[in-house]
Amino acid sequence: MLYPFMNSFSIFHPSLALVESFTKSSMVGQSVVVLLLLCSVLSWTAMLFKFKTFHHTNKQNNRFLMAFRKEHHPLALLIKEKIYPDSPSYRLYVRSCMTAARTLGIKEADIGDLLSGSHSHKVLTSSQLQIIRESAERELADQILYMERDLSILATTTTIAPFLGLLGTVWGVMDAFNGMAVTGAPTLSTVAPGISAALLTTVVGLLVAIPTVIGYNQLTVILRNETVGMDNFVQELVGELHHAYVRED
Repeated sequence: MLYPFMNSFSIFHPSLALVESFTKSSMVGQSVVVLLLLCSVLSWTAMLFKFKTFHHTNKQNNRFLMAFRKEHHPLALLIKEKIYPDSPSYRLYVRSCMTAARTLGIKEADIGDLLSGSHSHKVLTSSQLQIIRESAERELADQILYMERDLSILATTTTIAPFLGLLGTVWGVMDAFNGMAVTGAPTLSTVAPGISAALLTTVVGLLVAIPTVIGYNQLTVILRNETVGMDNFVQELVGELHHAYVRED
């Protein structure tokens, strides 16, 4: 007496319908659903972690850029040993400045003397400035690769989740029709439960893929903005070094 009531009650409560379909699914269908749920947990964990990381990175980059633009010398932050370890732009800045110091023939121990005037005679040629630019661009590429970590999890989930769901559905439909052939009762009441259980995997696959692809797209937009910002900073830093050390004939 209770089962018909639950069956009709599940019409108005999709979550109950999903649970009922799961219990009626074959071992393959249930395995696919469990696998999809594990993919969902993994992708949500990676997604929330990346959103938190990108927010912190953007905040640190802004702090570093404000400090850099307040100085009158492009190497001032390095000389004053002001550190922003969580800023990719700062790591890019340090590598570029160290390359500039080596190119100028300044030892690391003597970098602090740059603002005192003892190295005011140092100059850079256009070719040396290009070496610094290339070093900055290599570090930029390294930082982008570092920031892209874990995004592959989201990309993989958005790709395979619908196909896993489709696989489970096709398998379940095959089981339903095989069961119908064995029983010899091709009626809607005998086929419908098996088809409903088979469609569960497609539903779960879409429920996993849709929020993941939205999060992935948002994260790629944030990453693109950060990449453009760091690329602009490379141009800004090279311009400041040009102004400070290149003497036009």
